[in-house]
Amino acid sequence: MYNSKSKIATEFIDDAEIKRTLEYAKEHKDDLDAMRRILKRAEDCKGLSYEEAALLLECEDPQIHQEIFSLAERIKEKFYGNRIVMFAPLYLSNYCINGCKYCPYHGQNKHIRRKKLTQEEIVQEVTALQDMGHKRLALETGEDPKMNPIEYVLESIKTIYGIKHKNGAIRRVNVNIAATTVENYKKLKEAGIGTYILFQETYNKEAYEDLHPSGPKSDYAYHTEAMDRAMEAGIDDVGCGVLFGLNLYKYDFVGILMHAKHLEDTFGCGPHTISVPRVRTADDIDPDAFDNGVPDEIFKRIIALLRIAVPYTGIIMSTRESKEMRAAALHLGVSQLSGGSRTSVGGYVEEEAEEDNSAQFEVSDTRTLNQVVDWLIDEGHVPSFCTACYREGRTGDRFMSLVKNGQIANICQPNALMTLKEYLEDYASPETKAKGEEIIAKRLEMIPNEKVREVVREHLGDIHEGRRDFRL
Repeated sequence: MYNSKSKIATEFIDDAEIKRTLEYAKEHKDDLDAMRRILKRAEDCKGLSYEEAALLLECEDPQIHQEIFSLAERIKEKFYGNRIVMFAPLYLSNYCINGCKYCPYHGQNKHIRRKKLTQEEIVQEVTALQDMGHKRLALETGEDPKMNPIEYVLESIKTIYGIKHKNGAIRRVNVNIAATTVENYKKLKEAGIGTYILFQETYNKEAYEDLHPSGPKSDYAYHTEAMDRAMEAGIDDVGCGVLFGLNLYKYDFVGILMHAKHLEDTFGCGPHTISVPRVRTADDIDPDAFDNGVPDEIFKRIIALLRIAVPYTGIIMSTRESKEMRAAALHLGVSQLSGGSRTSVGGYVEEEAEEDNSAQFEVSDTRTLNQVVDWLIDEGHVPSFCTACYREGRTGDRFMSLVKNGQIANICQPNALMTLKEYLEDYASPETKAKGEEIIAKRLEMIPNEKVREVVREHLGDIHEGRRDFRL
């Protein structure tokens, strides 16, 4: 019984409704007139239903594909401009008691090196990240109530926010930890987290239970309903995602749009971000175990259609993907990228020897943060280290309302330029700094509001003189 406002996982993610949607899409995949009507209506930037998006994903016509890509790029430009938000993951611990078949942290893996950072080691890791230029982190831990209790996460957040090294500071800590209670989400809110992130992995209940045979994560309902508990606790920025390749991608594509609709209908605000990881090889994981991999061309359509279907939501792509795929995805809807990432515990201070591997997955884009920033500038993008909206209380529906009425462009572009200026002054190579100064000068003149433009110009001068942390 599908009900988008229900608090029961199997009702707001309804198996029968997903299968009906997929069957409808299959039956009408050759109706090109219907496809074009949907795309025409989507030009109003109000999004798509999961049924409309599924129909477009099923279409095999190359011309329709190009129209999808073109519309996605226009929508992304309208809401996000050429800004790309930068972040890095920070792995605190890989102790885990779950039995997830696709993750090397699973409790049955007896030869992976287990490690948990002390607070002193966290200081060292964060200092290394600050020396790169990062301002925004995503905390990651395995699920182990004894080794990684909520108190450890809260202490780690306090430690991170307290680290000031040269001109470095982490201004936003997003948290990707296992599903927990409303009480614990309230504690995370009080600790000042940015976005609470939790990947569903797959929305197919039968596949989910097969992939998670043991541990707390095996409870499909508790995991799927986690975002409801987080939002009830006052965390209004939540980040969803599926691990494409675990299950049939069409099913999970509809599932994540259903989840977005549920959050919008129930709480008045959909997900702040959607992540689009694909399965990657890792320690103690059978590389032939998952045969539902998503080919590049289909993956690009998934990204583009997510941008069209939920135009106000940030789309995140990590270093799981190659430089080439990340370059393509930037034009199709991705608005946040990680850079210089390490997926091992303690990997920023000291890169591990192969035999000591504690990484969660293999990184495909191994470039440094400066190399990624340099590349983005070459591609015409503005790398942004901005955390202003979170720190000014523009979260949840307040953030979404600014995006929807177009006013966010008058805030985000100026803040992006000022944070890029900080990066150039403190961390960039001379070559990157020269390129960055050029794009700042060009984009400064494109700020439509003259008063805002002059304020930004003044603050850019302040940053050059050594002062930091200006924001609108």
